[in-house]
Amino acid sequence: MQTQIVLTSSQSKRLIARGIAAWEPVRNALRNGILAVAKGTTNSYVVEELLGAPYDKTHYVTGRTAPAGADTSWAKADAQEIIFEKGAPVAGKTAVEMVAKMGAGDVFLKGANGINYDLGQAAVLIGHPTGGTMGAAMGGLAARRVRLVHPVGLEKSVPGDLAVAARQMAEEGAGVGEVWGLWVSQGELFTEIEALETLYDVEAVPIAAGGIAGAEGSVTIALFGTKGELDRVLGEIAEIQKEPPFGAP
Repeated sequence: MQTQIVLTSSQSKRLIARGIAAWEPVRNALRNGILAVAKGTTNSYVVEELLGAPYDKTHYVTGRTAPAGADTSWAKADAQEIIFEKGAPVAGKTAVEMVAKMGAGDVFLKGANGINYDLGQAAVLIGHPTGGTMGAAMGGLAARRVRLVHPVGLEKSVPGDLAVAARQMAEEGAGVGEVWGLWVSQGELFTEIEALETLYDVEAVPIAAGGIAGAEGSVTIALFGTKGELDRVLGEIAEIQKEPPFGAP
């Protein structure tokens, strides 16, 4: 049997966060190793789910995309990054600083700005002159075999090979106006698809995107499974669909 759901951007973030919190590699890192959650909007929802309590997500924001002229001064990056070592919170360290202590089996969560799901690509816009979180962390993550995971919504899907786009941006050199760099990551994607298939015994297939009246940036997903499981999904998704837009009072 099948059903369909529509999720706005913030609803997708909540779903992805719940999926991440229930995903066995993350649960294992919480029990036996280190889990580091780098700052970002989707990761702020992850933090809330991991802590199991309300959290001011507007203080866990780094780079952000907003309409031209929009005031996003309320979005800040002044919160302590959330890191767990064998289930206990680690104070006084950033996610990047923690990489030196991490190893195989540990998990580093970092958001993304663009994905090509079919190619398994995640890309991050880079404004910092030395590469920001990715530039500071990537060498250590690769050398120490840390699992790099990108919790990211399907709304950030873009066509084409992101590696080709990044190469073209580098080859073209100087820009006019504000121009960001593009870092294509070797990390793995964790989208609404992975969240739904972690939380439920279903197959999730994206079938449409976008909408009006607040559904701009939304994704429509077809779900396939038994009637009992689909009824369970719809019941729990109805609660997630009450999630307000990010930053809303």
